[in-house]
Amino acid sequence: MNHPITIRSGDLELSGVLQYPRIESEAMNAAKYPLIIICHGFIGNRMGTDRLFVEAADRMTRSGYLVLRFDYGGCGESTGDYGSGGLDELIGQTRTVIDYALSLDMVDAERLILVGHSLGGAVAVLTAARDSRVKSLVMWAPVAHPFMDIRNIIGTKAIQEIEETGSTDHMHYQFTKRFTDSLAQYQPLTELRGYTGDVLIVHGTADTVIPVDYCFLYQKMFWLRKEGNCDKEVILQGDHTFSSKASRDQLFDVTLRWVDASGKRRGDWSLWTI
Repeated sequence: MNHPITIRSGDLELSGVLQYPRIESEAMNAAKYPLIIICHGFIGNRMGTDRLFVEAADRMTRSGYLVLRFDYGGCGESTGDYGSGGLDELIGQTRTVIDYALSLDMVDAERLILVGHSLGGAVAVLTAARDSRVKSLVMWAPVAHPFMDIRNIIGTKAIQEIEETGSTDHMHYQFTKRFTDSLAQYQPLTELRGYTGDVLIVHGTADTVIPVDYCFLYQKMFWLRKEGNCDKEVILQGDHTFSSKASRDQLFDVTLRWVDASGKRRGDWSLWTI
């Protein structure tokens, strides 16, 4: 069952959908459920390229998870101007979505999971480093160097135009200097040390947008933390959006096995700490 939602974030209205686990209604009324919040990437939306997030949510709800998909401001059906903000606003919007999610009686606050794809992966880890309510983190083909990676997507000519005129057009979005400056101000590989929860990184070897080497770099940096585990999965011939059926099935299988195991570990640990 899908429930359209609108979440107020400052002056913006973030459009989203809350998807319920596919279980008997009687059981649903009596229990709390783990929640997965999906963070889309650069100029993306809650559907995902080739319905990536729609298909992911379908698999997740079949496995007993609540799923919340939403559009960042200025993307999809949300109000606002995406290119006039910055990473700080994306982090803030993500935290507002968490606020909303935890206001729901059916959400198990001890099993709140962020799943971020591409730039959404960087936003997810930057959010998790600032917000202890994030209990587990999953990063799909994550951006590691926001300014450099987005520059490679929109092109150096666009960056030069922003420096000279204050803005540039890319895919019908107007990007301002504030947006690109904010990309340079955040360093996910350094800031991830603020997050102490468990992490899964999944990347494809055929990704031509974000280098697969980033998953190894991220894992190395996560391993330097004093707390928290980090696992990775490299999908052979997987592209940036895991567009083939084989790579997408593997992505969903790996992710669900990991979040199930992570939730079990948290449950077992809570028994020891009572």
